Amino acid sequence: MFLNQQHKTLARTLGVAILAAAALSGCATYKEEFATINSRLDALDVKVQGAAQSAESANQSAQQANQRLDQIEGRVQQLESAPRRTPRG
Repeated sequence: MFLNQQHKTLARTLGVAILAAAALSGCATYKEEFATINSRLDALDVKVQGAAQSAESANQSAQQANQRLDQIEGRVQQLESAPRRTPRG
């Protein structure tokens, strides 16, 4: 049985429609996977931002502690260089 031009066109159209349907059904699966990955990335981003804020807070505390040590160091050197007093009694 020979196919005429109309049958060939119909077969080609159906083939393209079947391939398009298969491709589009696969896209839905990928959309779900991308949504899952994006939600994981968002959660990870929140954790990273929290860690960055904690690190910044710790850095500020360390700087304040260093400033206080610098203030105390001058007083300690002054006391160490002062002449010794003789004990009473």
